[in-house]
Amino acid sequence: MLKKSIRVRATASVANVSCGFDCIGYAIAEPSDVITITTKNKPGIEIIISGPKTDSIPTKPEKNTAGKAVLSYLNSINQEQGCAIEIEKGIPPGSGIGSSAASAAAAVVGINELMGNPLTLDDLLVHGMAGEAVASGGFHADNIAPALFGGMILIRSYDPLDILNLPVPEDLFSTAVLPDFVVNTKDARRMLPKRVPLKSAVAQAGNLAGFTLGLQKADFDLLGRSMVDLFAEPVRAELIPAFHIVQKAAMDNGAIGCGISGSGPALFALSESEDASRKVGTAMVDAFKKNGLNSIAYSSPIHKKHPEILD
Repeated sequence: MLKKSIRVRATASVANVSCGFDCIGYAIAEPSDVITITTKNKPGIEIIISGPKTDSIPTKPEKNTAGKAVLSYLNSINQEQGCAIEIEKGIPPGSGIGSSAASAAAAVVGINELMGNPLTLDDLLVHGMAGEAVASGGFHADNIAPALFGGMILIRSYDPLDILNLPVPEDLFSTAVLPDFVVNTKDARRMLPKRVPLKSAVAQAGNLAGFTLGLQKADFDLLGRSMVDLFAEPVRAELIPAFHIVQKAAMDNGAIGCGISGSGPALFALSESEDASRKVGTAMVDAFKKNGLNSIAYSSPIHKKHPEILD
């Protein structure tokens, strides 16, 4: 007998990872969103949202990331199942750490479970991407894929979609620092240049190749040399007060590399131990504080788990 209600937790994620614009992302252990889906006898989707800074999140299913992901899923299996979706946001919208992706990932895993799991986790990705597109204005997978699969993900191709799970050194740790303000994802994407110089494209390709090889060989020096963003960071840094100061604080305190997480305002850093990641987080929070911004740091290994079914 199929369940009528389910709760699913999905975690935040870091996208781009400096050199991997729209093609690399990884999951972190916290913060997270929790989605409760309850089936109804009558058609239609009802959405209820709670949590910090959620006033701006639409509750109309077609305009909500979880709602749109569920609609895409149900359409693919030719079902008109009605349901109520309760979204408990632990990841503020506009944070740069995959807020919309976490909701979409938890939603597709939950509805698939309620429907008897007709689709595989791989099949669910495109429906999560449909949900993500509501927030970002485009189909990209560098947040939704890590949120759904866990680990460090490379999107080798979008057409056809080709998702690869990269090796992660055991002693690689992440720090994500979220300052207390919002960057609109669509606005941040509109800032990006329509064209980049050939020299920059070649350099970015070299950095991306170096980064993936650094993961394979657990070569942290190579990882650090490769974590240079020539596409997004030069323009998006302007959106984040004290960006260069906070980035320098991370590097001065032992980070392998540090950059903007997704569209910002969150910054991320990679370190080679848990102690180092916490020290880096403290330094980054202090640097933001000295420049008038409160922030919170999240330190963890790369999170390798799928969305968790709570009950």
